[in-house]
Amino acid sequence: MTVADVTGRIAQIQSQLALLAPPRSTGGDFSSLLGQALGDSAVTAAGSSSGLGGLGGPVPVTGAAPVPSTATPGSVSGDDVVAEARKYLGLPYVWGGTDPTKGMDCSGLVQVVYKNLGYDLPRVSFQQAASGRPVESMSQAQPGDLIAWDNSSRNDGVDHIAIYIGGGKMIEAPRTGLDIRVIDVPSTPDVIRRILPDAASGDAVAGGVGGAAPVAGAAAAYGVPAYGAPAATGGTPFADLFTSAGSRYGVSPTLLAAIAKQESGFNPTAVSPAGAQGLMQLMPATAQGLGVTDSFDPSQAVDGAARLVRDLLDRFGRTDLALAAYNAGPGAVLRYDGVPPYAETQNYVRSVMGMLGGAR
Repeated sequence: MTVADVTGRIAQIQSQLALLAPPRSTGGDFSSLLGQALGDSAVTAAGSSSGLGGLGGPVPVTGAAPVPSTATPGSVSGDDVVAEARKYLGLPYVWGGTDPTKGMDCSGLVQVVYKNLGYDLPRVSFQQAASGRPVESMSQAQPGDLIAWDNSSRNDGVDHIAIYIGGGKMIEAPRTGLDIRVIDVPSTPDVIRRILPDAASGDAVAGGVGGAAPVAGAAAAYGVPAYGAPAATGGTPFADLFTSAGSRYGVSPTLLAAIAKQESGFNPTAVSPAGAQGLMQLMPATAQGLGVTDSFDPSQAVDGAARLVRDLLDRFGRTDLALAAYNAGPGAVLRYDGVPPYAETQNYVRSVMGMLGGAR
């Protein structure tokens, strides 16, 4: 047994003991708040009981997160990646989670592990599966490689990703109700990607720090202009707010600006007949779940809306479906497996997508 194995086992036992501690109250569950605001009773049933994106949900684990590694990208090996991933064994799966003190989903685990080692990977699995460079087959896979599967025809690209640890095994955050674990690789992956440079050649991996695609590329992956592009918000009211929020959450400011234009016509004092408020037309319960204390404050409104849009993009994987969920609620999109057949929602999606050039 190696030192890394012993360290990983200790971390696993510590994590399991932490699960026995009572959860902290955080003042409300994001799923229920969002459901109240959007008239959507299916959010929790269709997603995770801990809340859409993990925002505002109960905290199932107490205690400090594992201390991140101080390694620099050039010094990281595949064994380092495996040792870092083993620190989170026993931590609960949380849909949309990226917090090592609360729980993580499959792509959250991958992102956190590599970030702690100095590599900035995108947030969601299909973007991570385009990072680094391809590995031809499992016979050539090495510890630390990413292995991913496309299990659903509804989403574009892969929808589950794990870290290969060698010997035909992998570490994954599987699904709600299960903890991060080591299992046998269940089937031939659809995608195998290597983030680290080959030890023999020392080749750098194109695409960002340490070869990972920068998070700024997330917007382009959803078919909208990348944030920070001059054309994205030039001449648009509140352009600085859209750009800064887009940078924080990996959402195109063009998309945020288009939503604001459609929702309120860039009017920060707007109030709809249904009670939606401000520039981004947040319902009061939605705003509360997002931590927005004043929906009429453009800065707070844009920040909250950007986080909500980020969650919807991560959940549905397409801009048109995220927009439909913003308008009609995630449950409606799930029920109809696409844009709901509501005239208002269809017109809403058509109008905003038109501002984006129609890209999905």
